Amino acid sequence: MSFRLFDAPNNEPGRSIAFAGNRIERLSEKRSDESAEQALADPKARLLLIGDGRLFLRFSARGARPYFGLTETGPFLPRLDQAVLLGFETEGPILAVPAGIEPDQLPEEIKAVDFRSIYIQGLLDPAALGALAQGAALLAWHESHQFCSKCGNRSAMRAGGYKRLCTSCGTEHFPRTDPVVIMLAVTAEKCLLGRSRHFKQGMYSALAGFVEPGETIEAAVRRETFEEAGIRLGRVAYQASQPWPFPYSLMIGCFGEALGQDILTDTAELEDCRWFSREELSAVIGETHGEGIVIPPRGAIAHHLITIWAEGS
Repeated sequence: MSFRLFDAPNNEPGRSIAFAGNRIERLSEKRSDESAEQALADPKARLLLIGDGRLFLRFSARGARPYFGLTETGPFLPRLDQAVLLGFETEGPILAVPAGIEPDQLPEEIKAVDFRSIYIQGLLDPAALGALAQGAALLAWHESHQFCSKCGNRSAMRAGGYKRLCTSCGTEHFPRTDPVVIMLAVTAEKCLLGRSRHFKQGMYSALAGFVEPGETIEAAVRRETFEEAGIRLGRVAYQASQPWPFPYSLMIGCFGEALGQDILTDTAELEDCRWFSREELSAVIGETHGEGIVIPPRGAIAHHLITIWAEGS
């Protein structure tokens, strides 16, 4: 009997999406309050240095190197007491560490590069880019959750960076991930793209929005599409997901079956919203569109959704 639920498992859609190539063994059940300290004592430990939304990279003729040994980090003023243990690879433990030095004080061969530029320019391999997403999200969460939401007193990092404990009232706090639906509403021949005011000139993308409490993914896809474009959706199909470290989201990519084509754009959210045929979208993807319309860069889950539909898959 053919078991079709898991057909073609090696062609998992998310494998080609930026920030989704993490191969770290997290060993979550073995984390202790001393995990990060013990990992830093390992001479094989590799550190990602992050400061002000940027990753420190060492550039050479061989490309960009994201990892530093502990003995190399002194000049960057690492805050080792705030190090987060991401997990382990065969080479040893990997940690994310906030750096105290200002980017303009770095030596010439070290550059502080923002996360978006790193993935757009293809500076890191998928595994390192995935590790960056993990480390950046955790450090951002710690930076913005230093005080207990129950009693207001300062909390302390525990469990290698995967928990904060209020030393006053004992409340435990755990890292958050914000689910975001990103969806392509489609008919048999057209797909719906919108343009936000903060997009670069000419860019259109899939619609997106946060999942609200008590809401399913499918319901969020339908609600956001209707609120932003006035389009009702029928069936919703999940396609792929993407960790998104801005600051700690999970993009959940879906297709939605459009039940109508009359657009009513929410101008508070979008500058424009329009239907694209496959033929027109092929010109957009090939960067030959007469109006100069473009879509998000390769690696973005929106690019993945758009190109999958345009190719008729």
